[in-house]
Amino acid sequence: MSVNQASSCVNLTAEAGVLWVELNRPDSMNAIDEEMLVGLNGAIDEIERSSQYHALVLTGRGRAFCAGVDLGKVLDQTSGDWAGISALLHKVGASFNRLARLPVPVIAAVNGIAVAGGLELVLCCDLVVATRSARLGDAHANYGLIPGAGSSVRLTRRIGVNRAKQMLFTGDPASAQDLFEAGLVNQIAEEGQLLEQTRRLLERLAGKSRSSLRLMKALVDESMDLPLEAALRAELLAFEAHSHSPDLLEGLRAFREKRPPRFNGPK
Repeated sequence: MSVNQASSCVNLTAEAGVLWVELNRPDSMNAIDEEMLVGLNGAIDEIERSSQYHALVLTGRGRAFCAGVDLGKVLDQTSGDWAGISALLHKVGASFNRLARLPVPVIAAVNGIAVAGGLELVLCCDLVVATRSARLGDAHANYGLIPGAGSSVRLTRRIGVNRAKQMLFTGDPASAQDLFEAGLVNQIAEEGQLLEQTRRLLERLAGKSRSSLRLMKALVDESMDLPLEAALRAELLAFEAHSHSPDLLEGLRAFREKRPPRFNGPK
């Protein structure tokens, strides 16, 4: 089912409780500009205002997932004025942070190239499915830049200090296989199978309790900023609050009755 589009640069489709978000600037390798940010924020708005969705999938049209911020267009529009460039980077960072904070699982279906801001976009997703030929890299060092939308922070947390520094310092892209081994990519899809494999992953998530998934996502994300004891305490408090939920009670009944659970509790 088609969803109202906030921008022609981003295509939105609702399918079986999933919002599919396709970056749609294939001639520019889906590089990010102001209009694309409008579309991305429109997708985030759609998730936030509707309870029908249990997941969001982000992918790119054409031969790239996302080549980062469209620096050529930005430089032309701002005549190299740093204030204009900085203003766009603040908007990019704010949009990416909104995506990362969504309460539902967010999956990146990565086709082709994901570099600079494209990698930073992937890092805002919970799970990553990538084609075997996909290449992901930071690339800022290649142009005397530094990350401005999360690479130095999120990449380090996802793959560790040594591997993150290797990618950041060299600017070299890494293969999907390398990043699968590093822990950033969850699944590798053969060519032509990316969306089908992503749908199979979504089918596994669809049968789970939405409230449980939302709580687990929040606990994992928040634990990154908490000392161990505080994180463990937060988990226990969340479990106690969740213990009276219809989904938990249904799950226990299903376990006792040896049948699949039928979750219909609060979303």
